[in-house]
Amino acid sequence: MTVPPTADPFGPDGLLGSMSEEIEQAMEALRVQQRKAEEIQAELARSSATVTSKDRMVTAKVGPQGQVLALTFHTTGYQEMAPAQLGRLLTDLLNEARAAMGEQVIRAMRQFDGVGDALRLSLSGGSSLDRLLEPLRAMKPGHDTEAEAERRRAGRQDEFRE
Repeated sequence: MTVPPTADPFGPDGLLGSMSEEIEQAMEALRVQQRKAEEIQAELARSSATVTSKDRMVTAKVGPQGQVLALTFHTTGYQEMAPAQLGRLLTDLLNEARAAMGEQVIRAMRQFDGVGDALRLSLSGGSSLDRLLEPLRAMKPGHDTEAEAERRRAGRQDEFRE
């Protein structure tokens, strides 16, 4: 986008006006993501995972950080178990409950995949800010060398993506 010499660069049609709009849009997107993160955090704080042993003798319940919230014995079969056997059963059950809780956290956090990249792109790349700063970058000594090096790096990265 080229700005005519008589145009006001700060006006609504000017490059800086456009950049201001892009920044405001990015900030609004950030506010939306922040509200979403707060909601998910509150939801996770209230969540738990419960797992029952295969023989239905005991149930373990853990909280969002893997803390044990409850161990419920449904039968008295544990009384006849060797201590080591009962210990293994409880350890396995608690690990399974913690893994289930971890899966809940991962599912919740997947909603944010790519958000950082999108915000970073909108604030620093592919925007009118880049177009505004490009003539200044071109005047920097060694710019051509840096630009060529960046193209080579980008090309190498593409090799690994395919």
